[in-house]
Amino acid sequence: MNFLRRRLSDSSFVANLPNGYMTDLQRPDSSTSSPASPAMERRHPQPLAASFSSPGSSLFSSFSSAMKQTSQAPLGPMESPGPSTPVVQRPRILLVIDDAHTDWAKYFHGKKVNGEIEIRVEQAEFSELNLAAYVTGGCMVDMQVVRNGTKVVRSFKPDFILVRQHAYSMALGEDYRSLVIGLQYGGLPAVNSLYSVYNFCSKPWVFSQLIKIFHSLGPEKFPLVEQTFFPNHKPMLTAPHFPVVVKLGHAHAGKGKIKVENQHDYQDITSMVAMAKTYATTEAFIDSKYDIRIQKIGSNYKAYMRTSISGNWKANTGSAMLEQVAMTERYRLWVDSCSEMFGGLDICAVKAVHSKDGRDYIIEVMDSSMPLIGEHLEEDKQLMADLVVSKMSQLPMPGGTVPSPLRPWTPQTKPAKPPGQAQLGPPLGQPQPRTPTQGGPRQAQSPQPPRSGSPSQQRLSPQGQQPLSPSSGSPQQQRSPGSPQLSRTSGGSSPNQVCKPGTTLTSQPRPPMQGRSTSQQGEESKKPATPHPHLNKSQSLTNSLSTSDASQRGPPSEDEAKAETIRNLRKSFASLFSD
Repeated sequence: MNFLRRRLSDSSFVANLPNGYMTDLQRPDSSTSSPASPAMERRHPQPLAASFSSPGSSLFSSFSSAMKQTSQAPLGPMESPGPSTPVVQRPRILLVIDDAHTDWAKYFHGKKVNGEIEIRVEQAEFSELNLAAYVTGGCMVDMQVVRNGTKVVRSFKPDFILVRQHAYSMALGEDYRSLVIGLQYGGLPAVNSLYSVYNFCSKPWVFSQLIKIFHSLGPEKFPLVEQTFFPNHKPMLTAPHFPVVVKLGHAHAGKGKIKVENQHDYQDITSMVAMAKTYATTEAFIDSKYDIRIQKIGSNYKAYMRTSISGNWKANTGSAMLEQVAMTERYRLWVDSCSEMFGGLDICAVKAVHSKDGRDYIIEVMDSSMPLIGEHLEEDKQLMADLVVSKMSQLPMPGGTVPSPLRPWTPQTKPAKPPGQAQLGPPLGQPQPRTPTQGGPRQAQSPQPPRSGSPSQQRLSPQGQQPLSPSSGSPQQQRSPGSPQLSRTSGGSSPNQVCKPGTTLTSQPRPPMQGRSTSQQGEESKKPATPHPHLNKSQSLTNSLSTSDASQRGPPSEDEAKAETIRNLRKSFASLFSD
């Protein structure tokens, strides 16, 4: 009691008391041992408007101001802020693997991904590249090139790749298949795909795909040249007929090809194959009138005819006359069928030979590293650039969206509700009430099934007779009558009913709380509760403050919560001064 007298003499403490307490507790003739003041306070309650009229007059506000600041964080779904300023996207890095004869930067000048993201072109040959690929970090490419006599060293992470160079050639001693593996390891998209680029590193492997198309379409629609494969020199004993063309290993631009006229020359070539330690193929020599090349870049088709004027049996060696011919359906079928191999070829070309007897023979297919020919070189390069931009626009853009600083909303799972039971909780998206721990600090709790006697929602069994929680006699549920808790049932008693230990709420047909009038709510909120004679005073005060804080958040009506807070405080002071 001396502690209470010292607290009442403190001006800052008294200033935070409601007006009703100041008139009853600060009178000189009032005695703390007389129960008259609490009784008079109960007979003449002060209106709610007067209790909350002046700012800073609520005792509840002084005790729980810090808790209000932490409890104002929303628990339901959050709304995103207003429209933010547009984010400047970083330019997409395009790595073009090609020699320095073609400046690909000018063909991508002014082009943007999705019309808004710039494209930065990095161009180098396979011999000027190195890389490191990671599972989650992508692919880091190191480039060392010489531009105008100056050595340029750069490291970057490409977003897309255009392959315009052969990754493997036995004739030149170039083998960059390990770089193709590293780019594929880093998950980089490319034109053509890195999967197809790696498969094109062996001409017999590609020819096996032509054999499949040959068997699918037939010799009339897809006339494939007759060819024999030898993994080494040992089975190369003789040829069925002469002359034949022997192709040694994997090479380009006419290299590694030999025309054999008789059996003696064939035996000499066999010894050369043994020295090369590689595979070889033989095919019948075709006395050609001209060569045919059908190319496809995206959806653009072109057909060319090349006639040798130097007398060389290789039309691509020496002097030749080139002219563009009409694109027929037969040629379109050839190139469309070949463009489907290895998951799809965006850029490809089919080479065929037209013999002097008027028959056509398909001899080879090329990928995106094919050389461009004819009078439309600039147009073809522009078509490739447009194709690359189109492919880049179809890819998901990393970092295109700005992550929201707000906590993402996680939908809360709700337990299954028996048929016929009314919904007791607040609507979806409102903060769920949390149960305070008696006699200790409150901690944030995850949504749990409600407990009997707590200010959270109380669920009943389908029969409506007993609460679903069987442990109604636990210490956390046995609340003192001096600190009443709010409890609601699906059809039951008043929202401010006092739950005594061992009391079981039964469901009664009554309208829900939302349907009651304001006067009925006010009358029920003013019903006093009888204090327990053996209630500990400090425990009663702690429970009252915890109850008032929980009631402030639990009930859906703010006025009802404030009324409950004042009523609990008055009862607490009444029990303190009644002794």
